[in-house]
This record gives sequence, C-alpha cells and structure tokens, in this order.
Amino acid sequence: MDRSLCLLNGRICTLDRSQPWAEAIVTRGHRIAFVGSSAEARSIGGPSVRMIDLGGRLVLPGFIDNHAHCVQGGLHLQGINLRECRSIASFTSRIKEYVAAHRGEWISGGDWDQEGWQPRGLPRREWIDEFSGDTPVFLNRFDGHTGLANSVALRLAGISASSPDADGGVIEKDATTGEPTGILKDTAMNLVRSLMPPLSSDERERAVLVALEEAKKNGVTSIHDITAMEDLPVYRSLERAKKWTCRLYTRVPIQEYRELIAQGIRFGHGSRFLKLGSLKAFADGSLGSGTALFFDPYVGEPDNRGLAMDIVLNGDLRRWALDADRHQLQLSVHAIGDKAIDLMLSLFEEIVATNPPWDRRFRIEHGQHVRREDLPRFARLGVVVSGQPYHAIDDGVWAESRVGPARVQMTYPFRSYIGAGVALCFGSDWTVAPLNPLLGLYAAVTRRTLDGKNPTGWVPRQKISLMEAIRCYTVQNAYASFEEDLKGSIERGKLADLVVLEEDIVSLPPEAIGTARVAITIVDGIVVYEA
Repeated sequence: MDRSLCLLNGRICTLDRSQPWAEAIVTRGHRIAFVGSSAEARSIGGPSVRMIDLGGRLVLPGFIDNHAHCVQGGLHLQGINLRECRSIASFTSRIKEYVAAHRGEWISGGDWDQEGWQPRGLPRREWIDEFSGDTPVFLNRFDGHTGLANSVALRLAGISASSPDADGGVIEKDATTGEPTGILKDTAMNLVRSLMPPLSSDERERAVLVALEEAKKNGVTSIHDITAMEDLPVYRSLERAKKWTCRLYTRVPIQEYRELIAQGIRFGHGSRFLKLGSLKAFADGSLGSGTALFFDPYVGEPDNRGLAMDIVLNGDLRRWALDADRHQLQLSVHAIGDKAIDLMLSLFEEIVATNPPWDRRFRIEHGQHVRREDLPRFARLGVVVSGQPYHAIDDGVWAESRVGPARVQMTYPFRSYIGAGVALCFGSDWTVAPLNPLLGLYAAVTRRTLDGKNPTGWVPRQKISLMEAIRCYTVQNAYASFEEDLKGSIERGKLADLVVLEEDIVSLPPEAIGTARVAITIVDGIVVYEA
C-alpha cells in the first residue's frame, strides 16, 4: 500500500543548515522523500499521495521530549490530580472525595505542590487521617522526591517515632512529639512504596495508551522515557501490535544494567520505535523537597545541604557506572544541586580516564544549579545537559528563598550552557511539568514565572532565542539519543516525524508562544492527530 503524504504551501522550518526553510515536503513510507518547493512536490507526489494544503502554517520537526515518565503520566491522567490545588482546603477536599470512591484500595499519585498553596507548608498526615482511617494513602509531591503517607500507610510500613532515616532519605518527625508527620523524602519513600500492589500488564498498557494520546495532541513524536524493567514487555507487546504512535528511547534503572548486558544490548539497540541501551540513576533529590545536594546550605537551614542518594554514599553508583560504560551503555544521571553535579562530573572524568574510549554522550538529567567553574568540564567531557525549561518558570516563583540571590544566577542557566559549548536538550519531566513542548519553548524564551511577577524574565540573562530552544527540542534531543542521522530535522532520508502548528510561533511575540496550538502530528509518515 502506498503511504505517501504531500504537504504543500507551508512555512517549513527544517533545522537543516543547508536548507533552513522550504514550502513543501513529500513523504514515502516512513521517510522524508523530498523537501523543497510546492511546484516540485506536486510533480513528484504521485497519483495516490494524500495532499495536505498547509495554508501557510508552520511545520517543524516532530518534538522530542528528553525526559518523561510514560506509564506514570498515563496513570496520572486516569487518577487523582492534586497539582491544581491552591489551598489546603482544596487539597484535603479533593483527597476526601477520591477516598470515598476508592475506599480500602491503595491510593497513590496526586502530584501535589505545596509551593502553590496559601499558606505554604508541607502537608501532614492529620489532614487526611480523619476520612481515610481504613484506606492506605501515599500521595507524592509532583517532583517525585517527597510523599505524604497517612497513618494507615505508616503503620503498614512499620514507621514510628523510633524509625531511623534511611541512607539518602528522610522520615520527617514533629519537632515537639517526635512522631512521624507523614512526610517521607527520597529513599524513605520506598518504605511505603514497597508495600503497594504492583501494576498489572493490562494497567501498564492502558496507561501507555493514554500517554500516547497526550503525546499526539502535543506534537510529541519521540520521548526519552524513564522506564521500569516491568514496562519493557508491555512496550514490546505494543510494538508487535503496531500501536506505537510515538517513538521511545528507554532509560532503565542503573541497577538493572547487567540484564541489558546479558541480552547483548548496548547503546542504540532496538527498532525505529523502541530503543534501549541507556541507564537512569539518581545522585540527589530535588530543590522543592529540600534534598538537592549543594556545597552550601539552604537559606535558613544551616544544617541542610540536601541529600546524596544511597547509591552514591555506598559506592554502588561508581561501580555500576564504570562497568556499564565498559559495555557501552549510556549513563543518564539525575543531578540537581551543584555538589551533585560536581560529583557526577568527577565520576565521568574517572570513567574517561579508566575505560576504553567510545562515543559516550554522558547525560546529566536536569543540571539545574551549576557552578560557573564547572561549565568547561561539561564541554570537555561532552556531557549532554538534559534540561526542562518549564521548571524554571515554576521553581522561579520561590527558588531564591531556598538558595539565595547569588546561586539563582546559575539556576537553569541555559544561556551559560550554550555559551560554553555544552550540548543542551529540552523536555518536560512529565508529569512534573506539562508534556506540551510549546510551554517549554515559552519558558526558555521568556522565563516569565508562573506567578506573573517576572514579566521581563526571571534571571533574564539566561534566556535563549526561540530557534535555539526549538533546536533543543529536536536536533539536540536526537543527538542525546544517538539518533541525529534519523530525526531531529526535516531532511530527505530522515524519519517522517512532523508537527504542524496553527500559529507561526516564529513570528509571534514571545509571550504568545505558550498559547499556540498543534494542528497536525505526523509520525512515521502517518497522520496520527488532527485538531
């Protein structure tokens, strides 16, 4: 069957430096066959081609998201949503309503954010105990580094006033009574999570299909997924059933690296829809949870410099990383605080000095707070910074109150990274932020915080241009996954992944970029979404 498209009369931003702009594209099968003028495209399209008159609309390479959680995203869209709560009252009432409909079941998810409440402050188990006495509840903060457990969940986990903190985690306790408040941070969350029933394959599949619908309507054609090993059989099953409408580049937990080695997997392994060969690890926590690891203490907390994860403290991360790199598996390490970043750069330096050379493309996920003196180390080691620009306009509401005015000058330092020659790519960390890349572009270009208090941009010298931001969502992401020869730009022979926008964001005022809309999403030469 002929599967060809002919897109005519458009403003096509190719990101191909040899041909930056065009007005037409012809695709054949899953590849781009032609990029050029509408007249030429008509002459080569063929009788059975589907013609799409773009009417002057802007076409970009399909957006690539550098960091998202597909299964968790799909579950979130199906479950309780606390992210929109702006008060303690709305937080508790929404939980009460959900508990009433799911009494006796484990209730999880939520993605709450105390920074959006008035007054601000971490929640406590007493807020929800009154109406959840027979139902275990464990609701995570949107960054995934803090959770609120009710008394039922704490009791099931054996957490009491005498429970010690775990390495890389905190059991928060009341300053007066010494009893747990219900707040668990980082590795301490596993004490409760380990008790929760695992997802079935059917539940995982439903979650993925919901996530794929969200990707389509946002013009996302590839995702660098944070992948549990239990997800892989479901992903492979969906591929056999030809249900993928978005390409996945998986990153499995680093502690599972030997399983990939046993299967003969190295970087770039897989098909055009599903690739393996990259590993995810954590070096520290998050700024919002007060667990990102810094050299200097948090403002007003002289004893708190954040947390190094247990695998950093016990040496496992170093041992695993050295061995995984010898087997040409890519390392993607979450590091947010400046000390965590320094530790990871030092580890990467040791790997380069110890192991045989290869095209490693180390990744630091987030890389939010960096010291200026470390920028040359990123460039010298070829470390890719996997940044999420929406976080900047979210955290920017309150970040200075945590780290002070000096450190925020190098918080989400996108301009500094690019200026130092560091490979920078963009994504969402969905569900921590919306999957919508147009909001990410808006954030990178304007740095206008969500509270409206920075109309000219929060730390405005770190703003970047729209074209730089678009490259971070396309070309740079393709490079970060070793796929620059396959996608990221609109060129003959590359995969036919495209997004058509209703508005020409290149011509819009920067503040209007975030309200632009996706008109058409094309994946593998197939129209998968039309508004």
